[in-house]
Amino acid sequence: YFVKLAWAWTLWLLLPFIALTTYQFARTKFLYGPTRSILVVLRRLSTLLVGTAVWFVCTELFTYIENLTGECSISGKVGEPRRLYATKRECHRDNGVWHGFDISGHCFLLSYCALMILEEVAVLEALPIDQNSKLRVVINVLFVSLCFLTTIWVFMFLCTALYFHDFSQKLLGVLIGLSSWYGTYRFWYLKPFSPGLPLPNIPLSSKKYSYSR
Repeated sequence: YFVKLAWAWTLWLLLPFIALTTYQFARTKFLYGPTRSILVVLRRLSTLLVGTAVWFVCTELFTYIENLTGECSISGKVGEPRRLYATKRECHRDNGVWHGFDISGHCFLLSYCALMILEEVAVLEALPIDQNSKLRVVINVLFVSLCFLTTIWVFMFLCTALYFHDFSQKLLGVLIGLSSWYGTYRFWYLKPFSPGLPLPNIPLSSKKYSYSR
């Protein structure tokens, strides 16, 4: 149940982290005024709207594929006509077992959330802020919470990989998660009309160097 709400946990921790760090960068590094800084924050927060759209579209697609490729196995009484079930939900309602191609939504969501968190927290390395300020304490608490959450996602990913789904279903889920991350942070967010990267003034090569270090 915890992993089913993975996007909600990720969303509510990233929202204040992105807002605070982006506003601090806009005011101190780019010397923007309050109004323009808030607009920059809203633009970066649209990243979470994109992530929500990715989560919704992909999970709905997975459900559609499972319903399209599956059939219901149910033990009925002798002589009763066999009922046809169109969806997994209808099958489970009559205590049946649905057999379909179930792309691992957990592998997709956990990989996507973990990569998204790593992209966003990388901003902390260059954040210009006083070490003794209250804002630094709040941001550090959010950072530690995001790191802890990422650890949970990795652990749950390993559990899913070991005990659930077929290999092809897990592999396809991971590939879709990686494609979602790459299509946003490595392609679309580099364009002018996009939510933008966490550090818009730092080249992509510098970010890669900071990761490797």
